[in-house]
Amino acid sequence: MTVAVVLLGGCGVRAQDEPHGVDLPRHPLTSPGAGPAVAVGEVAQVLCLVRDGRLVQTVRRTPAYPTVQAQLESLAAGPTPEERSAGLGTALSGVVLTGRVLAGAEVTVEFPDADEGNARNDEILAYGQVVCTMTARPDVGSVVFTRDGRPLQVPRADGNLTGGPLHSSDYARLLRPG
Repeated sequence: MTVAVVLLGGCGVRAQDEPHGVDLPRHPLTSPGAGPAVAVGEVAQVLCLVRDGRLVQTVRRTPAYPTVQAQLESLAAGPTPEERSAGLGTALSGVVLTGRVLAGAEVTVEFPDADEGNARNDEILAYGQVVCTMTARPDVGSVVFTRDGRPLQVPRADGNLTGGPLHSSDYARLLRPG
């Protein structure tokens, strides 16, 4: 007890003999609007681009949070001129992606056939860009790739193929700070 009195007294809190009232917030801390104010009309959209053979997360400010399809289209469009001048690129040049949300937090992305004459050696980066972009969304936990509606075997960062749900952790070793 003596230790508690010394500690409380030492930090400027005076001992009290009786309880006293505390003013609580007017709404629970977990209710909408309970946190700090957010700038109206602008949200952060995370996209994974490529620099020096590694994945780099970049943030774009947009007026509203994009749909899964809109974010895939932004990713496939590649870096902005400012991002390009910062050395960012893409492994998805010319790729048309179609995404849809399944039950829960899983997104299915239809990945087109690669042109055999233009085979890329950065295939892992291409899949990693999609997975890391989609799973940066608060409403997406995993990504499954399909081709012609059938599950597609894709490489993880370690080179192993999988047809199952992919997470950002499957490409973590390719991520580098922006």
